[in-house]
Amino acid sequence: MHPSRNTLAEQIRIQSVELLNKHLAAAIDLHAQMKQAHWNVRGPAFIAIHELFDKVSSEIEDYSDALAERAGGLGGTACGTIQVAVEESFLLPYPLGIADEAQHIFAVSGALAAFGEAVREAIGSATAFGDVDTADLFTEISRGIDHQLWFVESHVAPHE
Repeated sequence: MHPSRNTLAEQIRIQSVELLNKHLAAAIDLHAQMKQAHWNVRGPAFIAIHELFDKVSSEIEDYSDALAERAGGLGGTACGTIQVAVEESFLLPYPLGIADEAQHIFAVSGALAAFGEAVREAIGSATAFGDVDTADLFTEISRGIDHQLWFVESHVAPHE
């Protein structure tokens, strides 16, 4: 940890930085997965879904920044390289070789849902060890992920 005048106890800051870096790795992976879908989607609704995936990837990139900056602000080091993301991401690998828009929507919504679930768990973890500000950041990200998931899932007709 770098010296900081942040008044959170160092042990809390260490735990927060670890939690933030875990989710930073997954956010970097998620961003790349969204770009994979954006670049490779094909189908009748191509332009709408292509642009949607690009918007989702941009939102995820913003979350990566917020996670990394919070880690740095706590006196930690943001571990945001591709190498770290490959080693540390908890997301399932994105299926390569698909083009069909329905398959991409299924894969993207699954990745968003998994990341959203992990972020909600992080809210509880950060609260439990005493960092309500990091919990608040995870709450903001959770709301955003749910919003993006809604946009993606809206491209699937509901079954009655």
